[in-house]
Amino acid sequence: MKTELFGLPLTELQELLVAAGLKKFRAAQVYQWLYQKSVTAFDQMRNLSKADIALLEERFTILPQQLKILSEQVSQDDLTRKVLLEFPDGNSVETVLMSHDYGYSVCVSSQVGCDMGCAFCASGLNGCVRNLTAAEILAQVYVFNSMLVKEGKQVSRIVVMGSGEPMLNFDAVIGALQFLHQENTLYMSYRNMTISTCGIIPGIEKLAALGIPINMAISLHAAEPELRTELMPVNKGYPFQEVIQAAEAYVGHTGRQVTYEYILIAGKNDSPIAAELLAHHLRFKHASVNLIPANPVPEKGFARPSKKTVEAFLQVLQKNKINATIRREMGKDIDAACGQLRAKFAKEQ
Repeated sequence: MKTELFGLPLTELQELLVAAGLKKFRAAQVYQWLYQKSVTAFDQMRNLSKADIALLEERFTILPQQLKILSEQVSQDDLTRKVLLEFPDGNSVETVLMSHDYGYSVCVSSQVGCDMGCAFCASGLNGCVRNLTAAEILAQVYVFNSMLVKEGKQVSRIVVMGSGEPMLNFDAVIGALQFLHQENTLYMSYRNMTISTCGIIPGIEKLAALGIPINMAISLHAAEPELRTELMPVNKGYPFQEVIQAAEAYVGHTGRQVTYEYILIAGKNDSPIAAELLAHHLRFKHASVNLIPANPVPEKGFARPSKKTVEAFLQVLQKNKINATIRREMGKDIDAACGQLRAKFAKEQ
C-alpha cells in the first residue's frame, strides 16, 4: 500500500524518503515542487531522476492528485469557481475560489458536513460525517493554486468558512494555516487568514492563547436569545453575550478586529428593532458587522429581504456608530451558500 506524503513537515518527509532509499536532499526538492510551485505529480518534478520518480510513484501518493472533482460551477462574471471535491474515502466537500481586485482567496471546508444545525444553512442537512485532516484542508487550497500558478498567480488568502465548524476541528485547521504561513510553502500572512465560527468559546480562547493575528468572523445572525437559539442551536451552550465577551478578549490578545456575520432573513431578523438590538450589544466593541442577504435555501424555506429592508438595517447600525457593510455577493448564481452544491449533487445521484 502506498504512503500519503502530502502535508507532512519537511523533517518527516526526509525520514520517509531516506527510508525508501532516496538521498536526503531529494526531500527539499520534492517539498519545493509541492508547496512553492504547486506541482502535484512526481513526473513533472523536473530535477528528479527517472529512477527516483519511478520509486516515488511506486511508494507514495500526493493527495491533491487523488481528489476527484464531482461537480464544478463558475459564476457568470467568471470571478467565482466552486467545486465539489471527493476524497479517496468517498466523502466530499465544497471549496470555492474567489477572484478579487487584491488577489485570489479560497474558502475551504473543515469538516465533511456539519453538526451545528443552523436553521438557514445547507451544510448540516445530513449532519457531520467526520473532521478533515490538515492535509485535506491544505489540498483544497492547492487544487486551485495548481491552476493559478500556470498563469503566474497564486492564492493569497484563505477563509475557513466552508462546511463544518472549524473550532471543533481546531488542531487540523490551525495546523493547515500554520503550514501555509511557512516561508517554504505559500508564505501566507496570518492577516490574510480568516476563521469563521458559530461561537465555540473554548476554541476562541485556544486561538487567543496562540496570539497569532488570524482574523476571526463570528456567525451571530440574531441579537435576541430566543431567536438566535431558534436559528442557531449552539446558542444554548454558548450564549451570544458570552461569545461577544470571548471575542473582545481575542481582540486583546491579537489586535485583530472581530467581524460579526449577520445573515438577513426576510421576516425573521431584518427589522429596525433587530438592528437596534444588534447595535446595543456591539456598541463600544472592537467589531464590524458584515450583513449578508440570505442565499435562499429551498430545503430550509428562508427568503432574502428586499434591498430596501437591507439598506434600512444598515442605516440603523451606522446611526449607532457600528462599522457595518453589506457583503459583496459572489457566486449567487452557482449554489454559492455553504452545502448547497453538495446537497444538490447528492439529491441528483
